[in-house]
Amino acid sequence: MKRIYLPLIISLPLLIPSFVLGQTTPISLKINPQRIESRIAELAKFGRDSLGRGYRVAYTKGDVEGRNWFIGLMKQAGLNPTIDAAGNIIGKRAGKNATLKPLAFGSHIDMVPDGGNYDGCLGSIGALEVIDVLNEHKLVTEHPLEVIIFANEEGGTIGSMAMAGHLTAKGLQAVTQSGLTVANGIKAIGGNPDHIQEVARKKGDLSAFLELHIEQGGILEKETIQIGVVEGIVGIEHWEVTVEGFANHAGTTPMNMRKDALLAASRFIVAVNEVVTSYEGRQVGTVGKIAAQPGAYNVIPGKVVLGLELRDLDYDKIWKLFRDIDKKASAIAMATGTKISFTHQPNPAKPALTEKTIQDKIVASAKSLGLTYKYLPSGAGHDSQEIALIAPVGMIFVPSVNGISHSPKEFTKAVDMTNGVNVLLQTILAIDKAK
Repeated sequence: MKRIYLPLIISLPLLIPSFVLGQTTPISLKINPQRIESRIAELAKFGRDSLGRGYRVAYTKGDVEGRNWFIGLMKQAGLNPTIDAAGNIIGKRAGKNATLKPLAFGSHIDMVPDGGNYDGCLGSIGALEVIDVLNEHKLVTEHPLEVIIFANEEGGTIGSMAMAGHLTAKGLQAVTQSGLTVANGIKAIGGNPDHIQEVARKKGDLSAFLELHIEQGGILEKETIQIGVVEGIVGIEHWEVTVEGFANHAGTTPMNMRKDALLAASRFIVAVNEVVTSYEGRQVGTVGKIAAQPGAYNVIPGKVVLGLELRDLDYDKIWKLFRDIDKKASAIAMATGTKISFTHQPNPAKPALTEKTIQDKIVASAKSLGLTYKYLPSGAGHDSQEIALIAPVGMIFVPSVNGISHSPKEFTKAVDMTNGVNVLLQTILAIDKAK
């Protein structure tokens, strides 16, 4: 009688590693939390000032050292990194289908003076962790992959602006926090400002771009939400507001005969808050600069210059808020005998919405990992804001402890970093599968 070993035939594939069969289950891939924490701590060592404070400002010695360290890790991961003319570090990994456009992800590693260790760094180290996990599982994606570490994000998203094709000759001459011009700073990190146009990519050159980032605010922590699904990055508009009164002797001018520019400016500041909070939504308005003249104890202020900033995802809403503020200003000027005028500042940041299909994949990834999520805007600018001009983008937020950022006290818990990088990994695999 012929024997048939059917149970053995059925069970055999289960004994073969899934990557051999080309059927690695995405959810089975998990990142290494200890590796991420270790690299965050290692990167934090670069760019300390004489007092031990974080100073990995773009184009400084600390920035160069940190970038060299990161390039070394890229090489270990087999990425063959290059530096483009804007100073962006780009590590490429081949995909199965060379006809597909690259799927890119990353962030930045430069920091503000006396800043924290997570802003930009988590997204950069998280991107490298994705590559390491793919390597460990011998998994090759359909799309080519690019890990991009943008240059000088904190100084005005310079690297991503160049990639989006609108870093101007005038912009190259701007003086940076490092003391160097942008052009000379780019040279210091291995770029070539004379060929900056070559950095620009056309719309469609990337299939998508993903950026993992700390929230830099307190919403996720306050609501005990694990993942933020970013709907978009807010637009930003600035105005210089000039309040003109009449400078006069503070001892001899009765209160009812004064044209006090600072008093009118104070009422204006309150009015800004009243207007902005009168609308539903997450719009914000700030008066963050004030200068009173002539600036003496015994002189009634005759002139005050203020800085007004409005932010929202809806560009039309920003201007609606401004029109309401302008009306309030007119009423204040009439009541105080002053004149209030506005000068709109150049180079506004337009809102950049993230791609809905990528949002959906981020949500699906969070759900598959059993994580809670919330849709929210980014109130801060990011490289994704520039790349949105040339490619579909998605952003993933993880909680910031106490909502603190741009500070030495900036901190994100290991478990939250782990969650964020796992969602990044699963989302990349989902986008790759969808082609």
